[in-house]
Amino acid sequence: MGQPTTVVFDIGNVLLRWDPRNLYRRVFDDEAQMEWFLGNVCTPDWNLEQDRGRDWDEAVALLVKDHPKHEPHIRAFHERWSETVSGVFEDHVALLLRLREEGVPNYCITNFSGPKFVLAKERFPFLAGFDGVIVSGDERLLKPDPAIYHLLLDRYGLVPEDCVFIDDSKPNVEAARDVGMHAIHCVEPIDLAAELRRYGFPV
Repeated sequence: MGQPTTVVFDIGNVLLRWDPRNLYRRVFDDEAQMEWFLGNVCTPDWNLEQDRGRDWDEAVALLVKDHPKHEPHIRAFHERWSETVSGVFEDHVALLLRLREEGVPNYCITNFSGPKFVLAKERFPFLAGFDGVIVSGDERLLKPDPAIYHLLLDRYGLVPEDCVFIDDSKPNVEAARDVGMHAIHCVEPIDLAAELRRYGFPV
């Protein structure tokens, strides 16, 4: 493959520091109780369905029906969702802004609830500056389904070999490579600037 020209970002844990524990450490006094709750009530699989497009009120109602004594804790995931994001990866956001200054086309594919992505854009305005965005909850497609990568490519007229995809999930990275994109597995400690320079980007 030739030298790529376009960078495609994931959002959660590449640009935004997201973890439900950021919220639930404020809700639970006991770490073990918190971990039990996140492993058995508001589980990753449950949250993923909101990323697939399920309505939040419906999602909360389903859990409250099965776990009525945890209703306040369940509602917190929806009503205090902003507290699950503790901030940004400053170095990675700085790289994104530098790419934009240099005129590098930049896009994102994110597994994210549509309504929560709207909230995130209000809090973090740089999220509104991409040349194109694919939000799983709006499309009802999830990474690593190849269809979500093809949707980005088709909608914005991109060539896979021209794109470098950055994600913290290894399956998502491998899926991007399978559709012909370059990809970087972004987990700390990583020098993302060095990885992008290796592809010839001016950072």
